[in-house]
Amino acid sequence: MPRPRLRRALRGALAALVPLALLGAFTGPASAAPRAAWAEPVPVVSHVETTDPVVFITVDDGWYHDPAAARILLDRRVPASLFLLPGAYAYDSGYFHTLLDQGRSRVENHTVGHPDLTTLDADGQKAEVCGARERHLAQFGDGPRLLRPPYGAYDAATRTTARACGAKALVTWTYDFTTWGQWTPPTPRLKAGDIILLHFNETLAEDLSRALAAADAAGLKPAPLREYVRE
Repeated sequence: MPRPRLRRALRGALAALVPLALLGAFTGPASAAPRAAWAEPVPVVSHVETTDPVVFITVDDGWYHDPAAARILLDRRVPASLFLLPGAYAYDSGYFHTLLDQGRSRVENHTVGHPDLTTLDADGQKAEVCGARERHLAQFGDGPRLLRPPYGAYDAATRTTARACGAKALVTWTYDFTTWGQWTPPTPRLKAGDIILLHFNETLAEDLSRALAAADAAGLKPAPLREYVRE
């Protein structure tokens, strides 16, 4: 084969091979992708499967700092999970430091601004969840390990975002004991593993007392939710 024709043939063969090489570089075998780049979705928990005679007290938001509710949590040594918003303790962090330092409560994640996370893209969700975690850690020296999505709304991105932002589970609830306006929800018969939702509002002391009375009536004791939720 004359030399010019040989060079043209070689160039053609190389041109055909380059796209295949690039395709392999971008795709490659599935096992070649670093596993750490893909966060595993966390489990979603609305009730804990356990035979222990326990229930779980959770309190959301944090805007209303009721001393009567704090006294109940402290006097009864209730291991409450406080799903707080950073803005709710920005003007009075001492209320929550007292609950953590003198009681058995723990601070968990409820996002920065309480949006419906399903309306945000992955970056927006990460800003809300990781942003709240960073603020909690800076304020209390303890990073949250559970995430409660506002309104209980979540999607697949929320579950992977939770893992990427240090949470081991996404927590909703079994029963809401919160009094909203003039309406107080009926008191259910509690079972072992139920998760009780409350809010830091004007009726928290009464709602908390009602929840603890319901637990007593069922022979159940409040337990630390973080210790019962598996990875």
